[in-house]
Amino acid sequence: MNILGYAQRLGKALMLPIATLPVAALLLRLGQPDLLDIAFMASAGNAIFSQLPLLFGLGIAIGLSKDGAGAAGLAGAVAYFVLTATAQQINADVNMSFFGGIFAGIIAGHCYNAFHATRLPEWLAFFSGRRLVPIMAGLVAVVAGAVFGVVWPMVQHGLDTLAHGISTSGAVGQFIYGTLNRALIPVGLHHVLNSYFWFGMGSCQEIMVTATGAFSNIHQLCVDPAIAKTLVVGQEHTFTFKNAVTPEITAVVDSVKETIKTGDLNRYFGGDKSAGVFMNGFFPIMMFGLPGGALAMYLAAPSERRGQVAGALFSVAFCSFLTGITEPLEFMFMFLAPGLYAVHAVLTGLSLVVANMFGTLHGFGFSAGLIDFVLNWGLATKPVTLLIIGLAFGAAYFFIFSFLIRAFNMKTPGREDEEVAAPASKSKQPSGAVARQYLKALGGHGNVTTIDACITRLRLTLKDRSIVDEAVLKKLGAKGVVKLGENNLQVILGPLAEIVAGEMKEIPASDDLSDVVLP
Repeated sequence: MNILGYAQRLGKALMLPIATLPVAALLLRLGQPDLLDIAFMASAGNAIFSQLPLLFGLGIAIGLSKDGAGAAGLAGAVAYFVLTATAQQINADVNMSFFGGIFAGIIAGHCYNAFHATRLPEWLAFFSGRRLVPIMAGLVAVVAGAVFGVVWPMVQHGLDTLAHGISTSGAVGQFIYGTLNRALIPVGLHHVLNSYFWFGMGSCQEIMVTATGAFSNIHQLCVDPAIAKTLVVGQEHTFTFKNAVTPEITAVVDSVKETIKTGDLNRYFGGDKSAGVFMNGFFPIMMFGLPGGALAMYLAAPSERRGQVAGALFSVAFCSFLTGITEPLEFMFMFLAPGLYAVHAVLTGLSLVVANMFGTLHGFGFSAGLIDFVLNWGLATKPVTLLIIGLAFGAAYFFIFSFLIRAFNMKTPGREDEEVAAPASKSKQPSGAVARQYLKALGGHGNVTTIDACITRLRLTLKDRSIVDEAVLKKLGAKGVVKLGENNLQVILGPLAEIVAGEMKEIPASDDLSDVVLP
C-alpha cells in the first residue's frame, strides 16, 4: 500500500480509541466539585485519559488487522507493555507517551495479519494461529523497544523543538495548525495531526491545593513540571500561576502528584489553566461558522431548487452545531467548490488566532459542538467572549460564502450543472439491499480487496479503481469520492458509513449481484 493510503488507514484506526473520549470527558467533568462533586465518577473518567497510550495500542492494532479481531487488540496491549518497559530499561528518561501506543498498535496489527493463520509443528500446535500473534508482537516489541531506548531521546528532542516552535510562535503557529486541520480532512489525515497536538504536545503535573477566596472550589490543578518540582511536599507554600490566562491564582499547596498529563486536551481536563489553545478556536467554526456557510449556500441556490437542498443542509448544519461533527457538511461543498473549502480552511486557522487573541480557553472530549461547549463551561476561560467570537464568525461565513458563490458562480448544492441527487435523507436509511448496490457500483467482490469505515466515510482498497461507477455512487447518496494513490478510494456517506461498511462485509462472496438494480 502507498504511503498516503497507509497514513489514512492509520488515521481511521485512531478513531476507535478516540471514540472513548466523550464518555471519559462526561464522567470526569460531571464528577468535579463544581458540578456533582462525585469523586468516584471523576476518577472513572480520569482513568480513561490516563490510559490513552494503552488504548491507542489496542485500538490501532484492531483497526489495522484484517478482520478487526480481538486477538490483535490483546497483541497491542502486549506490545505496548513490552515496548515501553524495554525502552525505559535502556534509558529511564524515555517517555514515549501516546507514541508508544501508536507504535505498539502498528506492530501488533501487522503481526496479526502476518501470523494469525500460521500453523506450527504438532508439538507446538497449541501456539498456532491467533495464539501466536501476541507472542510474535511481544518479540518484535522487544527489538523495537531496544531501538527506541537509544533513538527516542533524539526523536523526543525534535518533537519538543517542533512543539516549542509552534507554541511560542503564537498566532503563526495557531494559524498553521488550524488551517492544516481542515485542509487534511479530504485525505483523512487530520486525526494523525490532532493526535500530537491534543495528546502529546506540552505537559503538566498534578497539584492538589486548598484554595481560598474566589477560587475556593478548585481542588486540583495541573502546572508545568518544572515549576511543580520546585515545591516541597508537606510544607505550606504560596503558589502563583505564572502562565494562567485568568488573573493570578494564589493557593496553598497540599501535595504534588507524580501524574504527568501531556497534550492540550489531557492538560485541559487535568486542570491546566493554560491549556485549550489548540481547541478553543474550533467552537466558533463548528457551532457558528459552518452553519452560517450552510445558510449562505441555501440562499444562493435557485429558488426552485431550495426545497431540494433545504433538508440536507439543515440536518448537517445542525449536526455541526450540536455535536461538532462537520464532515457531512464539509463534503457537501468540498468537491463542488474546492475554492470555497480552501477559504473555510483559512478561516479555521484565523479562528484559532482570534480566539487566543481575546484570551479565551475551552476544550472538548469529542468535538467542538454545543454539547461539549455547555458541558465544559465550568473549566473554560471567557466562554461568553468565545460565543461572541462565534457569532462574528457565523456572520463572516455567511457574507463571505454568499459573495464568493455568486461572484465566481461556485457549484454549491442546488447550483450544480447536472442534477446530482441530494444526500440520502432519514427516509433513505441504508439497508442490506442498498449495501449490495454500493458493492456492485464499486465493481463487486472481485474488485474490492478491503472494506473499512470511519465516522463519515467508507475506506476501500480496490484492484481496479477505473471500473468504479462514481455517478451511481452519488445517486445512491454519496457526498463525494476521494482517490488516494492507485488503489485506495474513500466514499463519503456521512454518519451512516460504518453501517454500510458492516452490511457490505456481510454480503457473501458467492452472492450474485447480477440482479441488483442500480439507479
